Amino acid sequence: MRRVTAPWVIQFIVAAMSILADRYRAEGDVVNLAERVIWAVNAGGDAHTDTHGIHYKKDPLEGKVGKASDYGMRLPILRSSPEDQVLYQTERYNEDTFGYEVPIRDEGEYILVMKFAEVYFAQSQQKVFDVRVNGHVVVKDLDIFDRVGHSTAHDEIIPFTIKRGKLSILGEVSTFNGKLNIEFIKGYYDNPKVCALYVMKGKPEDVPKLQPHPGLEKHEEDEEEEEDPEGGDETVKKIASQSQKNQVRSGPRTPNPYAADNSSLMFPILVAFGSSCVVLIR
Repeated sequence: MRRVTAPWVIQFIVAAMSILADRYRAEGDVVNLAERVIWAVNAGGDAHTDTHGIHYKKDPLEGKVGKASDYGMRLPILRSSPEDQVLYQTERYNEDTFGYEVPIRDEGEYILVMKFAEVYFAQSQQKVFDVRVNGHVVVKDLDIFDRVGHSTAHDEIIPFTIKRGKLSILGEVSTFNGKLNIEFIKGYYDNPKVCALYVMKGKPEDVPKLQPHPGLEKHEEDEEEEEDPEGGDETVKKIASQSQKNQVRSGPRTPNPYAADNSSLMFPILVAFGSSCVVLIR
């Protein structure tokens, strides 16, 4: 009896541990996220470590360029967890173009994530600006209120690649000298700004998504229906490009493995271990 049951118990334990490992692998990208981030700043605010383990440094432009604002601290920010709303409640703005410089040594695939929230204006066409990276316009005519509304988190996710001294970003290529220059360009409508930003190794799907925006998905579907399908290849490309951007900018929030109670997952392992002890004693 001992020879038959003991191996079965061992197999059961191994299977249970395999299930547990698979679950952690499915959610494990968030656990390793902090290790992939090479640079992060809480613009206009103090240092902060978010729920994904990303450590944002205090704004290095403090006292040098632009102005810091915590006007948003009086408002709750939709689509963001309570612990991380501070990343959208503070900001840095300037009456002229301003930016940040990020040193990057290694080649590979990277992601630039920029966080925004409109906490002052209550209508569109009040604050509109571009974002430029090493001379490439990566976000054109950003109107935060028009995108998501008031006091609502909005992320811009820009993938880029560095290889053999070249920067490839959104289909454009330029020489890379080891520094990523992120600029917020002064436009005709008010001043450019940013709430927080970081650079990480990886792909767009590796970036934690914001919580769903009520009504945003419906708005995007209506825009797609208004596109003329008879416009030829150029129209098709435009629709595909816009669809890809929408998929990157919004979506369900990535689960936080630290927030889950994993004691239930350990229960079958403990039961199996106790059963094996009883069998061996017999």
